[in-house]
Amino acid sequence: MIDLTEQQLTLRAYAHEWAVELAKHSFELERAPDLVHDLLDLPGMVFLARTPVPDEYDRDPILLDGHRYSGGSMERVTICEEFAAADAGMMLAAPGPSMSGVLVSQLGDKAQQEWFFTHVLERPTWTFFALTEPARGSDAAALETSLTPDGDRLLLNGAKRFIGNAARASSGVVFARVKPGPLGVVAVLVETRLPGFTATPLPTVGLRGNQVTDVRFDNMEITHDRILGAHLSPTRRGLLGAVRGLNKLRPGVAALGLGIARGAYEYVSAERRDLTSWERSQLDAMGRSIGAVRQLVRRAATAADADDPALGALASAAKSRASRLAEEVTLEALGFFGAGARLQHPMLDKYARDARAVEYMEGTRNIHHLNVFQALVQRKLAG
Repeated sequence: MIDLTEQQLTLRAYAHEWAVELAKHSFELERAPDLVHDLLDLPGMVFLARTPVPDEYDRDPILLDGHRYSGGSMERVTICEEFAAADAGMMLAAPGPSMSGVLVSQLGDKAQQEWFFTHVLERPTWTFFALTEPARGSDAAALETSLTPDGDRLLLNGAKRFIGNAARASSGVVFARVKPGPLGVVAVLVETRLPGFTATPLPTVGLRGNQVTDVRFDNMEITHDRILGAHLSPTRRGLLGAVRGLNKLRPGVAALGLGIARGAYEYVSAERRDLTSWERSQLDAMGRSIGAVRQLVRRAATAADADDPALGALASAAKSRASRLAEEVTLEALGFFGAGARLQHPMLDKYARDARAVEYMEGTRNIHHLNVFQALVQRKLAG
């Protein structure tokens, strides 16, 4: 069993309180995603907008009962579960370094990190993370977005799809290809104010507040100093280096699925008190499944914090299992309220709609199953 430390328990308590307050605006945000600009003074938004930022760049950190949030993976999964249990869409709509910040911390040099995190801390700033492509999904090895030299400059061309917050962001991290092969993929810092950048919101069933977008790059000029990891060896700055960064992110994505499942479970527990023996058994089984997946997610987060060689497989296992759990639990939860459940219980309907989106974050299930299988075959992970 992996239990939370005193510092993490404090963080969980605050995150729960903030999430409940933000969730009061869930349906308003779905109808009008720009509402998020009116919520920036709420404590939860303030916290998300400023974290995680490395200690050396945050001269005025937020302290919670004397504890400082360092941005570790265990802390991240704790926050993600609490916010998602209330409303994952609200959390994903928040400004802050988010997923891009993790990659900048992993691959950026000192100047890139200082530029990015100073920019984030100046005012509430949205960022985006662009890997998925229209024809390639999240298969980074097959991506086609290109970064090509043109005299003293580089030109970024291509398209990304299902990118959260890109329409409201000022900067982000984009994966592009500079040459064939796994070492030919790089991550670059992009400023959305520059010519050649277009982000168009897409209609979605779930996570509407996140404002998922279609992004296009048309001869967008990128300076050489915006290529992340240029100071690193080719293996560390290429696709393999990017994968290490992605593995750090996946426990947090898994925690979103876990939180959505927990939110639906707690909704049933609160709204259905007159359960039959069969329904009670079914609800108890849901609770045990949530507890088991929580331990898997925490195991992956612990591996991320310790740079465990098994991180890749554990992160994939956690993400795959949590996304399936979110779908299973939210659909089962609707069954507790009969045929009209989606109309009569809009919050439960929202959990079910949001749950499906987790499958498509950071790789679909088949990709993660392959990662786990390869780790088992190579004996990097105990069976």
